Amino acid sequence: MATVKGLRAMLEEVGDITAFAGRFFANAFHARFEWSELFRQCFLNGYRSLPLVGITAFIMGLVLTVQSRPTLERFGAASMLPAMVAISVVREIAPVITALIGAGKIGSSMGAELGSMKVTEQIDAMEVSGTNPFRYLVVTRVWSTTLMLPVLVVLSDAIAIWATWIGVNIKDDVSWDLFYRQVFDSLEFSDFVPAFIKSYFFGFAIGIVGCYRGYATEKGTEGVGQAAHTAVVTASLLIFILDLIAVQITDILGLN
Repeated sequence: MATVKGLRAMLEEVGDITAFAGRFFANAFHARFEWSELFRQCFLNGYRSLPLVGITAFIMGLVLTVQSRPTLERFGAASMLPAMVAISVVREIAPVITALIGAGKIGSSMGAELGSMKVTEQIDAMEVSGTNPFRYLVVTRVWSTTLMLPVLVVLSDAIAIWATWIGVNIKDDVSWDLFYRQVFDSLEFSDFVPAFIKSYFFGFAIGIVGCYRGYATEKGTEGVGQAAHTAVVTASLLIFILDLIAVQITDILGLN
């Protein structure tokens, strides 16, 4: 019985988030667009996330290089280290890790911010003053995460590859020019494009879930904390589901 109730609650949740996404598309291309708020959100969600994303990408590239070296040396394939790490980073690791950081930093922030505005009735006050709160608060935030996450993924790719060069040079002496040629000779167009496209969907999921949780906040300050927490959990789960779907699609299209 408890399983049936849990399943029903999960399906209702999926339905509510889908309806919320439908409301976003109904308002996303309106002629009266809040451009200044969009640019402000892009700055907050993109530029201010860069230090955290950069540090994580650097550690990710360095650790992946150091951890992969012993296995490749065992099979006499240490020269493949730059190519192997670069392909892993570009195709899978950088998009997913960057999206999870976005879910933790941006998604929770949106859930808490909109949740606070909901429980203090600031959203209701915006409606009374003639401002469309959904278009001003939700549309701009979802657009900003959708547009900024792919940019963060590209920067994460670049920083992780640079860290890989440093990791390779811990034991070897490889020039940047040689490393650069090894990496980019191994990367193909089909490695980069699917990862770049799915990062748009990751960004959209983070924005929609963060805003939905904030908009649906109840029970005062306790609800604000719960909105921030559930925004991270739900967005992280959606990222893994979207990644699984993207891998299946690229496999069917013969891009793996």
